[in-house]
Amino acid sequence: MRILVVEDDKRLARLIERVLRDERHTVDVAYDGESGLDLLLQGTYDVAIIDWMLPGRDGPSICRAVRAARLPTALLLLTARGQIEDKVLGFESGADDYLVKPFAFEELLARIRALGRRFSPNLGNDELRAGALVLDLRTYTARRGERRLDLTPTEWRLLEYLLRNAGQTLTRQQILDYVWSFEHDVQPQMVDVYISYLRRKLNAPGEPDPIVTVRGIGYRLEVDRV
Repeated sequence: MRILVVEDDKRLARLIERVLRDERHTVDVAYDGESGLDLLLQGTYDVAIIDWMLPGRDGPSICRAVRAARLPTALLLLTARGQIEDKVLGFESGADDYLVKPFAFEELLARIRALGRRFSPNLGNDELRAGALVLDLRTYTARRGERRLDLTPTEWRLLEYLLRNAGQTLTRQQILDYVWSFEHDVQPQMVDVYISYLRRKLNAPGEPDPIVTVRGIGYRLEVDRV
């Protein structure tokens, strides 16, 4: 999953990031409420782990803003507040789950897995599939029908993102934010370059191209063309 951690305690944020990366999640970190909300509003995260007390904007305020934007991201609030009225306030702000500090990382991971199953059906499966196109999430292999696709890590992330959002038009900036999330100064034209690379490997002679170019906007994966 793609997960955002919004936590101003940098030591705790780094620990959470390390634990999540060990579970093979893609993780971004923000240390204040405003930058965390800016990242969330890009609409590219499956789950957000949000501290209640943050500089700039608190956790419940972030939850309300995300829900107002009608984003499907699952929201998990972290807080030292354990009173019933605080939990009620957290849920009423739009949070989907609530974890009181201090917590065991095993519990955090279990809650994240549960949120993934609830909000993103594909995330609980071992495969992403669209027609004859399959990504095996356990072995990191890809195939179209019986033909195996030899993908680089960047091509894999690109195809994964397209599959997770099959049928939806994705802007170049959305693709850039997901595929190159840890790199700086990457230009939007890089998306076009890697779409071209991916098409060469994805499409054998005579096979339809499932990646549709939406002129001036971005790309879309069409399931009925695979």
